[in-house]
Amino acid sequence: MTYTAQERPRVGWIGTGRMGFRLAARLLDAGHDVAVFNRTRAKAEPLAGRGATIVDRPADLADRDVVFTTVSASSDLEAVTTGPGGVLTSPDAAPGVLVDSSTVSTQVSALIREAAAGRGTGFLAAPVSGNPKVVAAGRLTVAVSGSREVFDRVEPLLAQLGRGVTYVGEGEVARLVKIAHNVFLGVVTQSLAEITVLAEKGGVSRTAFLEFLNDSVMGSAYTRYKSPALVNLDFSPTFTMPLLRKDFDLGLAAARELQVPMPLAAATAQLVASAIGAGHVEEDFAALILEQARNSGLTLEPRDVPVDDGLSPEV
Repeated sequence: MTYTAQERPRVGWIGTGRMGFRLAARLLDAGHDVAVFNRTRAKAEPLAGRGATIVDRPADLADRDVVFTTVSASSDLEAVTTGPGGVLTSPDAAPGVLVDSSTVSTQVSALIREAAAGRGTGFLAAPVSGNPKVVAAGRLTVAVSGSREVFDRVEPLLAQLGRGVTYVGEGEVARLVKIAHNVFLGVVTQSLAEITVLAEKGGVSRTAFLEFLNDSVMGSAYTRYKSPALVNLDFSPTFTMPLLRKDFDLGLAAARELQVPMPLAAATAQLVASAIGAGHVEEDFAALILEQARNSGLTLEPRDVPVDDGLSPEV
């Protein structure tokens, strides 16, 4: 069955962390029937106020038309799909389509795809680019790989998660797209930290430098989005340093396998590891600027000024 934008497939959602919660909420707010599982049930409970059904096990979602998974690591994906009580282990039912929006290895993704096929369930790798604020602004983007027929069936549902859904090919290639994206994210952020500290140590305020940069041809939606954190040193986490290190590990492993030299990525991975060693574990990865400043003999102070991040909620 192909679901149109007007139809309402019954949706299951596994994983209501920072991203999963906001994405499930979007589907609930759009009028979908959504049932939710989270390992820590209390984190999912607020969705009940939006109309969600909270279940006790992933297997309780096996009768849903489409089930999304948004978990932290490959081992978590295995646990909620093929582990005890997993969504693919119910003897009586299996989802029509399983859509995984986690950032996991291609090897584990392929294993889950095979297990899903054995139950007659379509499987799409659908990692996302964004964070909760990007979700709220309606600017999330999704890269999807798997069967084109399965993708076409659920594309209208995926489109309700954000502004862009791109089909990138068969099998697990969406995993590589997301890993490449996140490696670039780290390299760009480290570079942005370096030039911002250079300007500040030379007597230019971070506020002025980043305003200039963002208005130039070198500015981007991303540099503007990260400017408030760099100016005000507010590192409320959107993506932590350990999660970034995990993605660098995956990216560099893919580079070795494909024989692609990535010297800039390798150097940045070492700087991320150093930042973690210095204790930047719970903060947003924009805290790379603190380590850059420390290595430059500079102590940064928060500016406590309003800085436009370029995001505004969709209307």
